[in-house]
Amino acid sequence: MELDLDSLDTTALTKAQLADALFEQLGLNKREAKDFVDAFFELVVAELARGQSVKISGFGNFEVHTKTARPGRNPQTGEPVVIAARRVVTFRASGSLRQQVNKAG
Repeated sequence: MELDLDSLDTTALTKAQLADALFEQLGLNKREAKDFVDAFFELVVAELARGQSVKISGFGNFEVHTKTARPGRNPQTGEPVVIAARRVVTFRASGSLRQQVNKAG
């Protein structure tokens, strides 16, 4: 099954547009479509917040990485500062997604 998003007149795909596509193409009512999209993203965020990777077959992997504290400098003053340790989310596209992107462009 494939959702048709060609009618979108924007460079970014929003959650509201995803919900509208589910409404128009799958017959879900608008509330169900919005709840479905919200639940999906809440699940992804919850897993990443727990430090777990999220793997979506045919799309890619979201992974949490811990960056250690490191020295840096204030670009305006040149003064040395310590950049605090933090966790970051990275995305790595699957091979099939990369193929489709390269084929389309």
